[in-house]
Amino acid sequence: MFVDEVIIRVKAGDGGNGCLAFRREKYVPKGGPSGGDGGRGGDIVLVANRNYNTLLHFRFNPEHKAERGGHGEGSNCSGSNGHHTFLPVPVGTVAMDAETHEIFHDFVEHGDRFILCKGGRGGRGNQHFATSTNQAPTRHEPGTPGVERKVRLELKLLADVGLVGFPNAGKSTLISRISAARPKIADYPFTTLEPNLGVVQADGDQTFVVADIPGLIEGAHEGHGLGIQFLRHVERCRLLLHLVDVSGLSGRDPANDFDVILNELASFSPDLAAKPMFVAATKMDSAQDPELVASVAQRAADHDMPFFQISAVTGAGLPELIRAMAEKVIIHVDDPVPVERTPAQQDADEIPPHPEQYNHEDDTE
Repeated sequence: MFVDEVIIRVKAGDGGNGCLAFRREKYVPKGGPSGGDGGRGGDIVLVANRNYNTLLHFRFNPEHKAERGGHGEGSNCSGSNGHHTFLPVPVGTVAMDAETHEIFHDFVEHGDRFILCKGGRGGRGNQHFATSTNQAPTRHEPGTPGVERKVRLELKLLADVGLVGFPNAGKSTLISRISAARPKIADYPFTTLEPNLGVVQADGDQTFVVADIPGLIEGAHEGHGLGIQFLRHVERCRLLLHLVDVSGLSGRDPANDFDVILNELASFSPDLAAKPMFVAATKMDSAQDPELVASVAQRAADHDMPFFQISAVTGAGLPELIRAMAEKVIIHVDDPVPVERTPAQQDADEIPPHPEQYNHEDDTE
């Protein structure tokens, strides 16, 4: 099951309470206050993991809590710090507030970590409140509660090229021909019910990733058909490949199909409609009317978009299309640019990747 959005409730651990205690030991008169501090509560940390490709593991487990800090004890003994809770998410996940839609973090690389909820601070024991005029204080502090949030996780697939077009435009057939992906292919609309990814081999050892997005129809931005719920997966693509069926077998006007898809992309996001786009006339092996092909070519020229004529069945035009897409999306970077990290990300980098590696040193502020 492909799950690309979930809402979860997370709560960091509460801080432990400070202790009220006095030293009582033989031959030690006036032992004084000896209440220890409470431990700090564990954090909720999201970790990007390339081994996950869906948010299914959150569907039936939507609530997560970190361990609370231990309470302080006598003899100046501090409580233990709570274990952090690490939640793996697929690379490409966006974490945001479920109510305000404020974006907390965007996970774009494997191993990226972000502290979603910080644990509460431990309270101070009465040993900290002793003064020259109050040598037997009874004051001690409770621990502060951990942060609690309702979070929305959205998965946006990381692909270089996104395939868009009407149902049965040949998207699944194309991705099965140019990559090792094997999506379901049939002669009825909406065969593809979830996005598919395929890795395309270009010249030499260069590769790029193509995403097959379920078909759009007119009114998709209003919820018609499968709607536009899957278009978030092409928001990160460097290039869109617009497939238009010119065989004439669908009974639709290819030029009108071209205009409808552009309108649906613009209705979803103006930035998405402004992305670089190639146009490919598909099913050229079945095309009977040259005017249909010419009308799509004219539309592509009007929008200054490169135009290709292909047939996924015979393979005609595919090498030229793959070469053009590779030249557009494969970027060679000799010196990577350092990325500035937020304070929350820097704090997360200091946390060990696994709870069992966490040491329980006193890190209360």
